[in-house]
Amino acid sequence: GLGFNIVGGTDQQYISNDSSIYVSRIKKDGAAYLDGRLQEGDKILSVNGRDLKDLRHKDAVELFRNAGYDVSLKIQRRLQPQNGPVGHQGDGESGGLPLAAILVPGLALAAAAVWILLRYRQRM
Repeated sequence: GLGFNIVGGTDQQYISNDSSIYVSRIKKDGAAYLDGRLQEGDKILSVNGRDLKDLRHKDAVELFRNAGYDVSLKIQRRLQPQNGPVGHQGDGESGGLPLAAILVPGLALAAAAVWILLRYRQRM
């Protein structure tokens, strides 16, 4: 996977009166963690150009599962106040997040490691 969990959607609002999709957890050593740009609490506006507005949670999950190897996210960075709840920048403009920069080499490396392991086991 992409190495993070999401919350939100029209049927499971994370923030009252807001059906947006948010990053709830970055998995340690996952693609998003290794890339370092995505943060817990970030709002995900689109995946590969597909707007996430007004989607049910399970439909958003399916978009991420079917995103493929070349994944680009448009996010809205959270603001971290000293005290109080997580806020969000007002303009919603943030560059795309091309996770492919870490996913493609990472998947290639993992596939090579599995291939080597299988070849090594056959020789035993």
